[in-house]
Amino acid sequence: MPTSIANVATDAAPRYAKQLASHLGRRSAIEELADGGYRITLTAGAGVLEPQADKLVMRASAPDDESLAVVQDVLGRHLERFGQRRELVVTWESAD
Repeated sequence: MPTSIANVATDAAPRYAKQLASHLGRRSAIEELADGGYRITLTAGAGVLEPQADKLVMRASAPDDESLAVVQDVLGRHLERFGQRRELVVTWESAD
């Protein structure tokens, strides 16, 4: 299963993780994790948001590369829009 990871530098990771999960939760299944993160189940695949002190770690997984690109786009595009004032940039790297 293809997977990728993005480390997004921010001092407000918990807030962005919660905002992104809440927004995507309108159409997707959301699971709150014990460490304060979230698992988001999309039609194309899944994403995990892990807030840390100085960054938001986002992991994407899907059954194939095309679906992985969709998950990356959904997570990355929404986070960048929410963090536009702070100029958040999402850069995905393969985790395989």
